Amino acid sequence: MRIFLDANVLVSVLNKEYPLFPHSARILSLADQVQFQLFTSPICLAIAFYFAEKKSGTSLAKQKIQILSSKLQVSTVDKETVSKAISNPRILDFEDGLEYYSALQHDCEAIITEDPNGFYFSEIPIYDCRKFLDEVVF
Repeated sequence: MRIFLDANVLVSVLNKEYPLFPHSARILSLADQVQFQLFTSPICLAIAFYFAEKKSGTSLAKQKIQILSSKLQVSTVDKETVSKAISNPRILDFEDGLEYYSALQHDCEAIITEDPNGFYFSEIPIYDCRKFLDEVVF
């Protein structure tokens, strides 16, 4: 199953933010199982780096992002992705639109985010970490 991870899931893992951390860390551990492929975008990695750097400093944040990105597939955000996000009148949050179309471009079957309402326009399932673990994994 191909899954797209939103920035807030990555931030939770990098900064060990409770109470979400145990669930988001479990989501990330799915990368070690052959039936799951985890994707994120360069935008999500940049957002995660920003918050990790604020908490841990530049050097440690870079190390964390390097480890994180070794477990994930990094999707592309190209001109077509931008065009689709801009032209969809239902999308009000441009960043969410970019992530959504990047996920679709890579045939992701679901998006995991801690802001499921932000993807109200999605035609693929949207889960928070706990819901995905409860409904799909276990």
